[in-house]
Amino acid sequence: MNSSELRMIAKDTLFSAVGGEFRRNVPFSAGKYDLRLDDEAAKKPRVAYFCMEYGLDPQLPIYAGGLGVLAGDYLKAAYDLSLPMVGIGILWNQDYTQQYIGEDGRPYDKYPNFTFDSVKDTGVTVKVRVRGADVVCKVHKVEQYGNVPLYLLDTNFPGSEHGWMTNRLYGGGAQDRIAAEIILGIGGIRALRALDIDVDIYHMNEGHAVFCGLELIREKMRQGMSYKDARSETRKQIVFTTHTPVEAGNEVHGHDLLQHMEVYNGLTYEQAREIGGDPFNMTAASLRLSHIANGVSKLHGQTACRMWKEIRESACIISITNGVHLQTWQDEGIRDAFERKGDLWAAHQANKGRLVDYIEKHCHTRLNPDALIVGFARRAAPYKRSDLIFRSSEVIEPLLREGKIQLVFSGKAHPQDGIGKDIIQQLVRMSKKYGKSVVFIENYNMEVARHMVRGCDVWLNNPRRPLEASGTSGMKAAMNGVLNLSVVDGWVGEGLQHRVSGWLLNPILEANLNEWEQDEKDLRELYRVLLQEVIPTYYQDRERWVQMMRASIDMSRWQFSSHRMIREYYDVMYEVTRSAQELDIPSMPLGVYREQEHRGYPSP
Repeated sequence: MNSSELRMIAKDTLFSAVGGEFRRNVPFSAGKYDLRLDDEAAKKPRVAYFCMEYGLDPQLPIYAGGLGVLAGDYLKAAYDLSLPMVGIGILWNQDYTQQYIGEDGRPYDKYPNFTFDSVKDTGVTVKVRVRGADVVCKVHKVEQYGNVPLYLLDTNFPGSEHGWMTNRLYGGGAQDRIAAEIILGIGGIRALRALDIDVDIYHMNEGHAVFCGLELIREKMRQGMSYKDARSETRKQIVFTTHTPVEAGNEVHGHDLLQHMEVYNGLTYEQAREIGGDPFNMTAASLRLSHIANGVSKLHGQTACRMWKEIRESACIISITNGVHLQTWQDEGIRDAFERKGDLWAAHQANKGRLVDYIEKHCHTRLNPDALIVGFARRAAPYKRSDLIFRSSEVIEPLLREGKIQLVFSGKAHPQDGIGKDIIQQLVRMSKKYGKSVVFIENYNMEVARHMVRGCDVWLNNPRRPLEASGTSGMKAAMNGVLNLSVVDGWVGEGLQHRVSGWLLNPILEANLNEWEQDEKDLRELYRVLLQEVIPTYYQDRERWVQMMRASIDMSRWQFSSHRMIREYYDVMYEVTRSAQELDIPSMPLGVYREQEHRGYPSP
């Protein structure tokens, strides 16, 4: 078979999500709330999903935010659909951070030691080499949250000298981070071997797991393969998802530190440099070790292609838009009212009342359940512009003083991020300034998120474009009938219709605007839509508001569900990669992407 025929096979199998088309090749049937695969599920590729964090339930605090909650939803979707998948992660002794607000209004961090009584010790241990020591990792199993088996590695047990390696998620310095990544990647592969779990595809969810590729190469070289052949064969087994278009979010390490931490795992400096560059870029290395890669929305896929276009031997980057687990995030009352064409407003007001009660209990402020509530819950980062709505006091102050709108904020800053903590402190100042019209809920977590995405009336999203990769909180809000008010970034441009299922701000991005100009333009449009469309509709046209709620739920419950997402991963990444193994194709031909580019995909 010649290269032209192989390319045709790749094109037929891989539609490329960046082109906006989705060709499902396997028959399926959709029920009311989920998807049931055909009886061939057992023949599907067996996948090991690697992620640094998982948000399965508030009772298992081993997640920092959206990445972890997405991973938790993914494992739940795999369980719902009986897909052959396991998760690999780390059991974090002190979680990420419990973050509260001090008397000065500034967030501070607490790190309780958690007990994980519900997590099962498998009795299996594996060893990895870190900084001159053989580190023993226990392997635990979690499967009680409606998820496929999740195996968590742990060094924090009695008698271990290496508990610091799995103590805090994203905590400490570079050595702490690299040690955890060795455990996740190299230790994760060894755990699969010790558990005797057969795997066809290794899915790296973010670059934290890239060292699993080094272990797969080492295994093959130990069996007698050359480095070149081992790397080529490894690429046929790995797929990679990148989540952030923010440069600072893509981890880079110097090779002196990697050598000190013994990351090379049997490779030479030259071989490691060939994979990750010098300095070693975790995302670039992931792209070079993968058969195919993806961004997490169509817009993000485009951004990622531009961002990484200079990486030689990179995997082709397509787009698979994130989704969220309907049964976890959609309120049952909303679901029932939607399905039965019942009273959506009454169901929503019940959720709103629960949010108001929750805020009163935790913030000692009683909001008005009959007035408009706008929610904003994000990681504290400058590009997310959490303060944008406050930037013209002449406009916003009368609305807040009169109680016309109420603003509910929540979010966490990284413990070492002073700028992020400044952002939260400013939001807390606004809550004190405007009394009962602005609140900030401390210690953002899955419980807070569930109340907010169900109980707010409007979900505000105004990042600087194109820096929002996806934005799953808006999906959760949408499927609860909470109307999105958003700039067109991440998932929003794929489903939301202006004045039908929500409101869009400045749909056309002018590329020549600097940050200040973009902020000013978006601020003017935010105020215009808020004053002329959102507020009048809420107070004067309840019938239309409810119609928009229904349209929002209808738009989101399948298109942005984790069931649709995982099915897409199987169809266009896992199945394609397994086929490539049979056809001996190390990586997806870039010609597939380039032809999509000529059909309207924006050029860099």
